[in-house]
Amino acid sequence: MFIGIGALAQDDSRFQEEILAIQEKYEAIWDSSKETIVFTGSSSIRTWKNLQEIFPEYQIVNSGFGGSQATDLLAYADELILQYNPQKVFIYEGDNDINDYKKPREIISVTKEIISKIKNAKPSTQIIIISAKPSLARWDLKGKYKRLNRKFKRLCKRDQNLDYAYIWDIMLDGKKLRKDIFIEDGLHMNEKGYELWYQIIRNYVQ
Repeated sequence: MFIGIGALAQDDSRFQEEILAIQEKYEAIWDSSKETIVFTGSSSIRTWKNLQEIFPEYQIVNSGFGGSQATDLLAYADELILQYNPQKVFIYEGDNDINDYKKPREIISVTKEIISKIKNAKPSTQIIIISAKPSLARWDLKGKYKRLNRKFKRLCKRDQNLDYAYIWDIMLDGKKLRKDIFIEDGLHMNEKGYELWYQIIRNYVQ
């Protein structure tokens, strides 16, 4: 199984510097005596810069790394999740996977392995899967993202320690995607976009 995952994963070396920078940052500020909430996944998490500010009553670790896919998070689960012994883990992966032509069932399979790895380390950890988001840059793939989100929802229904944070609808205006919540690349969100996410995510943090 691990050989198979290694074959599926990206070139891990491309993330080494970013992973090291995350570790160095939290080595200086993370307090092991406090309960921790980890937010991790691809760049939509990495660029959510004010997580600690908007959830000041909690110790937040943002270990998002840009361009990552589910296989990358699995490969770096020890460094980005487990070493912080988290009470809760928010995961955002699947966005880049779909854009890289991976099928929803492949993404779900790897997500299950990430979940198993977390639970093997600490069974009580609450894991929140954040749905794939819509974006201007990838709107042509919306059907595939919706299929992935349905699979995420079904996965989370099967386990009381899994929750599903659905952020798709709140980013729409009726049936149309809001354009004012993205930066110039049409993929990553601006402050307005993260304010929408906050309305959903806060219910799972608190």
